Formats: sequence, C-alpha cells, structure tokens
Amino acid sequence: MELLAAEAARRGMPVRAAEEPGLTGPAHWYGGPVAGERLAGRLGLALLEPGDGWLAELPEEFTGRRVRTGTVADARAIDRPTFVKPPREKSFPADVYADGSQLSPSLDPAEPVLLSDVVTFAAEYRLFLLDGRIATASRYAVFGRLDPCPLGTDRTGRAVATQIGEFVDRLTAAAGHTLPSAVVLDVGHLRDPRQERHRWAVVEANMAWFSHAYAADPARVLDVVLRAAGPREHLRPRDRAFTRR
Repeated sequence: MELLAAEAARRGMPVRAAEEPGLTGPAHWYGGPVAGERLAGRLGLALLEPGDGWLAELPEEFTGRRVRTGTVADARAIDRPTFVKPPREKSFPADVYADGSQLSPSLDPAEPVLLSDVVTFAAEYRLFLLDGRIATASRYAVFGRLDPCPLGTDRTGRAVATQIGEFVDRLTAAAGHTLPSAVVLDVGHLRDPRQERHRWAVVEANMAWFSHAYAADPARVLDVVLRAAGPREHLRPRDRAFTRR
C-alpha cells in the first residue's frame, strides 16, 4: 500500500485514508472489499472483480486439477482432503481440509466456496493483467512458502517470464473476455506426481484493488489498480458484467 501511495503521489494524485472524513469522488480505491463496498456509492466507484465461478469453469487444461463451486454446506460433507477457499472475501482461511468437520461451525452454510483437488505448486507467480496482457509480475511463493522475487532479472527469470507469457496468451485465447480488463491472475508451476515434470496452471484470479504487489513494479501495478477500481463514469462497456454490486 505504501509503495502504491508513493507512486500515486509522484503522479500528483492526492492519497487519502478510508477513515478520513469528507471524502468525495471521483476517486480510485485500493483496500479491502468491505470498506470498498461501503464507499463505492458515495465515491462513485466501479470495483472490478472476477466471477465467483471463473476458476471452476476453466478447462482442466489450464487448472491442472478438478475445481468446482459449492457452498459451506457442501464443504462440510467432504470426507477426503480437499482445498477449500472463499471465492473472493477472506471469510475463512483458504487451506487443505482433511474433511468437512474442520471448517468453523460459525460459517453460513449458504456461503459460496471453491473446492479443488489437492496439488503441489513448486512456485507461484502474481500477474497484474491489463487488457489481457501482463503489465507486471512477481514470484510470491516457493512450495507454499512466501518468497517474493521480481521476474526477468536473470536468464532463468527471463525464461520463466517467457513461459508465463505464452501460458497467459493461450489462456486468453481460450477463455475470451471472461475476466475484467484489469485483474490479478495467480499462476504456478504445478508439480505432476505422475512424472518428473512441471506444468503451468492457474492458481486463482483476484481483484487487483485488493492484491499484494509483492516484488512487482509499483508503477505498473498502480496502472492496473486505477482501471480496476475507478470512477464509474469511466467504466468500459466490457467491464460492466464484472462490477461489484
């Protein structure tokens, strides 16, 4: 947040905290969904986000695992290890649950969830996409442990960046306009237990205005955030289906 605020200030944009009284639009937003939703009407914000079922609707060619949508009630019925996560809000920890009894009893049974096979990502990367192209990217984890690193700083990094770009091009060609024009896409090197090789796969898609930049270029991240959470009058026709209601 501090890096993006500094970049915005460098561009001559005033930066204000959500708690500051007297906020007025037009404005852009970077922060949590609860405060963003509360301020959206007053500030005239259009908050872009991927659909809840986007990941589950992708062909397994791009996910590398079975993913389905369901509810907390469905998740409570699972009897084998399953990765369970909320599609958007962080209402409970996204994690591998041995069975449904491990979920908190306080959760609303009707709350939507994503359920997927348990897989191992050797490395995970955060991509900030603008109009289907990678604006900037960063590695953020290795075998599930936080390990941010900028891409393209050495020969290996450039090779990985090229592979990721090719994967995103294939995904964009196959999935069409199923994501907002400004969005975060997490992808990973999926370890295939059946053979000694890795494959690229989508981890998930997220709101750019509620995503950590890690080691990505803050200036390019801000470009994506400004599109993803800006004045409603600037909303592009193709993004109307992706606005938070």
